[in-house]
Order: sequence, then C-alpha cells, then structure tokens
Amino acid sequence: MKVTKKLVFAAFLLVICILIHFYSLNQLRVENGYSARFSPAFTQFLRSILGRIPFSIGDFIYGGLVIWITWSLVRFVGTLLRQGAVSSRKSYLLQSAYKLFVFCATIYILFNLFWGINYDRKGIAWQLSMSMEKYSEQDLKDVNNLLVQKINLSKRVLLKNETNYPSNRELYNEVNRSYKKLAGKYSFLQYNPASLKTSMWGWLGNYTGFTGYYNPFTGEAQVNTSVPSFLQPFIACHEVAHQLGYAKEMEANFVGYLAASTSTDTLFHYSVYLDLFTYANRTLYLLDSVNAKMYRKQLDSAVVSDIRIWAEFNRKHRSPVEPIIAWIYGNFLKGNRQPQGLLSYDEVTAFLISYYKKFGKI
Repeated sequence: MKVTKKLVFAAFLLVICILIHFYSLNQLRVENGYSARFSPAFTQFLRSILGRIPFSIGDFIYGGLVIWITWSLVRFVGTLLRQGAVSSRKSYLLQSAYKLFVFCATIYILFNLFWGINYDRKGIAWQLSMSMEKYSEQDLKDVNNLLVQKINLSKRVLLKNETNYPSNRELYNEVNRSYKKLAGKYSFLQYNPASLKTSMWGWLGNYTGFTGYYNPFTGEAQVNTSVPSFLQPFIACHEVAHQLGYAKEMEANFVGYLAASTSTDTLFHYSVYLDLFTYANRTLYLLDSVNAKMYRKQLDSAVVSDIRIWAEFNRKHRSPVEPIIAWIYGNFLKGNRQPQGLLSYDEVTAFLISYYKKFGKI
C-alpha cells in the first residue's frame, strides 16, 4: 500500500510537470494569461509580504538549501556504504531515487508556477510592437557610435558635477523612481511595492560571476553591491525587470535599459550605456574587429579608466569555480528559450537596434 501511494504521488507530480510544459508551448497564451494576469499579481503579493524586511529572506533560504543538500549527500554516501547486502543497497537506491524525483519535480513545479513560465511569454518586443528583424553590420556600427557618444557625454557630466556614488538605499530609491516614471509611459512596467535588496552572498558572487540575481520563490531581487559602483545602477534595474516577469536575460537587459535611461540621474545613464556598449562592441568585434577597436579608442580616458577598474576587479576574483557555474547557468539558459546561453545577454543589442529604428532614439 505504501509503495502504491508513492507511485500515485510521483505520477501526480509528473502529470503536473507535463501540464506546465504543454501550457508553456503557446507563447500568446502565456503572455495574455500567466504573464499579464497571474504573475504580476502573485509576485506583487510576495513583494508586499517580504519587501518591508530589510534583509533577503531568499538568501537565507538559499544558504540553508546548500547546507541541507551537502548534508544529504554526505548522509546518502555514508548510508549506502553501510548497506551490506546487495538487496539492501538496491532498496536504498530506489528510495533515494524516489526522494530525488519528488524534490526535483516539486522545485520544477514551484519555480514555474511562481515565475518560470515567463520564459515562454511573447515578451517586451511584442508589447512595444518592435520588429525584431535581423540587423545589418551598419546598424551595429551605428549603435556603437551612438553609445560611445552617450557614454562620453554622461561621464563628462558626472566629472563636471563631481557626482558622488549613492548609498545602497539611495540607489534603490532612484531605481524605484525610474520605474515609476517609466510606468507612466508603459503601464505594464508598474513596479510596486519594491523589494530590491543587497545580497548577503555578494562576496561569493564575485568569485562565481554573479552581480545580481532574482529569487523566484520569494520575489526578491538582490544586488551585489561589492562590484564597482558604476555598474550597480544598471544591475539593479536589470534585476527589477526580472521581478516584473521578464525572465530572459536579453529582455531583462532591455527593460533595465528603458528604466535606467528614463532616470533623471546621469549616473544611471552612464551605467546603462557603458554596459550596453560592452555587449554591442563585443558583437561588432566578431564581425569587424577593426571598427570595434576604433569605437573603443573613441572612449574618453575617464571611461577607459573605469573599464580598467572593471577588468581588474574581475581579474582579482577569478576562481576555478566560475567556469563551472558559467557552464551550468549557460545550459540552464539554453533550456529556457535562450539558445545562446550566457551570450544571451549580448542579444540585447538586437532589441536596442530595433528600438532605435522604431523610436529614433537610444
């Protein structure tokens, strides 16, 4: 009877997983149903509960989960080695396989119901009626040129005004104001209540390549505030985009751009244009390395200095773990409609070009 109940429960979880998969096959259905109705209301509910708490509940959950998984693996190996008879080992392995399936299926179901189905929505390009046609090499050069001008101009303003970098709280407040202003133009980008927090695992993120992340189980967005300050405004705007249901990285980059460029704070402009330039210039480099280098040479010396600080920061925090994490995360992205893996971040360039062609500005 006990075995039968376990099989029934496992079958029940499997059916739910299959139903989620088939529901997600229709992007328009996901967009008009899950992404436009359920997801905004549910994530808003999560933020209304946890947003007032000054620290990240999700970070504690992740920390506890890592400890629990490590302890479970140690216990599994120890128990397996203590099993004398072959039949006992086989029985224990079957029980463990069942528990592993239940755990993975439950995580899959919760992840998708809470947020993950957003990977299968139509997305921001569809909402803005942007034509995502293949762009030309000249389009790429034009965007590189425009971004260089934007970067240099914003950096000169910052230096002239002797602008100081904001505190974490000031940074998050400006992100909220930027999204509030953006929502006046696009109501579907309404961000309220806010739940943007400083990661307690920032030091670890430096060695694993994470500058920020969204926790779909708590609705919280975390920012690694130990990275260079000029990167943080765009990182924060990017993570809020995930909170608003834009799961794909290039879409979160683009929505983050819309928010940061809408801000009245020049530091936000500098942060977003510098980040977008790295993507656009890297893409151009693959097609025309000569012109890509030419645009980099047009950057002001103060901007080049920041890029060196960025590169030095990354160099100091290299670790043997980072390539492994990058491979795992890259494959996760590929499994969620982002076939370019980690290079999906670079695909924001296509959104930027399309936006420029439609609205005539960046």
